[in-house]
Amino acid sequence: MIITIRRAEAGDAEAYAKIFSGPKAIWGTLQIPYPSVEMWRKRLAEPLEGMYSFVACVDGEVVGQLALHTNPNRPRRRHAAGIGMAVRDDWQGKGVGTALMQAAVDLADKWLNLSRLELEVYTDNEPAIRLYKKFGFQIEGTAVRADFRDGEFADIYMMARLRPPRETKP
Repeated sequence: MIITIRRAEAGDAEAYAKIFSGPKAIWGTLQIPYPSVEMWRKRLAEPLEGMYSFVACVDGEVVGQLALHTNPNRPRRRHAAGIGMAVRDDWQGKGVGTALMQAAVDLADKWLNLSRLELEVYTDNEPAIRLYKKFGFQIEGTAVRADFRDGEFADIYMMARLRPPRETKP
């Protein structure tokens, strides 16, 4: 199986709606269930300034997405970016999240000169926490009863990754 990463396009709106209609994907993200294709089409066709959106594809089919939100109009936050991602329910645990995170980290480190990546994750989302830790993210704090999910309040971790210093070449 080969997972390819590419830039998201407005034509991916139906795939995004499918990703976010899965109960596992909704449970693990801050999105609302039953998203419309039109909402995703608009978000993808008219991205916010500083937004980099990627999709993971297997055999041409979109199975995951990741957005990297930079801060081009906030001078004191230009070094930092936020990450949000989701993988379609039937593709979770198959390397899609790893491929998306690798693409985001590479873009941040090698092309955008970002030194801090941030994200929020539910404290009970162990698979996502393991993935983020694999890429150097650390838990910086817990927001208690921060989000409302599935009829209950849920805690979230604030996690961040600081870019490791580069080794100087002799």
